[in-house]
Amino acid sequence: MKEIIQDYNLKQLSALVSEMGEKPFRAKQLYDGIMRGHNLSDIPALPKAFIAQLLERFEDCPLEIVKTLTSADGTEKYLFRLADGNIIEGVLMKYKYGNTQCVSTQVGCRMGCKFCASTLGGLVRNLSSGEILSQVLKVNALHGGTAAKRQVTNVVLMGSGEPLDNYENVVKFVRDMAAEGGINISPRNVSLSTCGLVPKMYDLAEEGLPLNLTVSLHNVTDEERARTMPIAKRYKISEILDACSNYFQKTGRRYIFEYSLIEGENSDEAHAKALIALLKGRPCHVNLIRLNEVKERKLMAASERGAQAFLKTLTEGGISATLRRRMGADIGGACGQLRINFIKN
Repeated sequence: MKEIIQDYNLKQLSALVSEMGEKPFRAKQLYDGIMRGHNLSDIPALPKAFIAQLLERFEDCPLEIVKTLTSADGTEKYLFRLADGNIIEGVLMKYKYGNTQCVSTQVGCRMGCKFCASTLGGLVRNLSSGEILSQVLKVNALHGGTAAKRQVTNVVLMGSGEPLDNYENVVKFVRDMAAEGGINISPRNVSLSTCGLVPKMYDLAEEGLPLNLTVSLHNVTDEERARTMPIAKRYKISEILDACSNYFQKTGRRYIFEYSLIEGENSDEAHAKALIALLKGRPCHVNLIRLNEVKERKLMAASERGAQAFLKTLTEGGISATLRRRMGADIGGACGQLRINFIKN
């Protein structure tokens, strides 16, 4: 596999162009073409001889969309093939305020969460910063967006993989995506979801990036959490809460807890009251989710009525909370479902 030119920011491209003996303005032409989602061979401003030189070292296309599914609610799910043949997926969710793209950060995942399809085959490899960025650039271009007039306005790092398990590439991706002159999506419009890698949560607080930190909590005690999330055996809920408090202190950004409502596991009134006791007074929000069921797992989603009752208990108990609208359930909206089915077939 060749290098991925989307790994390079404008400063790095300028050094590359100089190294190759080209005039400095070629760096901006190259950068603009990349930000428009073009393959290297399709950047019209570049001389063919220069493109040929680049293609000796770099992949023409770091990923391609090989399948698109569209939900009745307008959600689009994409299957991407990487240059080495590996498969990842992403989702575009359409809201009144803009379009939110869910991107993957790894091929597979090693966290082992029992409700997630992404982890069924384990971790294959990390994605480079440019491979993560290319997901956004490709979907933005697909919908007619440019760097100046984006069709992707918000990004969530909630696809396949644990973002903090690919820390350096994820941080570089966020910085490169926010760069002026590029697609320029602010870190304030980026949400990073982690299952709770506590040391990396502390590292993230020192980066100076006002990201929206989202933690997959999904239960109220370490023992119960460990039944569905192996990471709970390594980091306690109390440690996660301390890391969240530090993040708020360093960034001023309130944090979010994701809580998937699983029938018979964590969705009754007792769990709602325990969650209130755990989080009361904290600068946080709870994002309730009716579980997207994965057929390889035996877990079932809580009913809509049960989810509404859970939400009511939380809000009456003084917790800021919402119930996420289920999007893309008819096209395998949960992380990893489309990829697993594609690989099996």
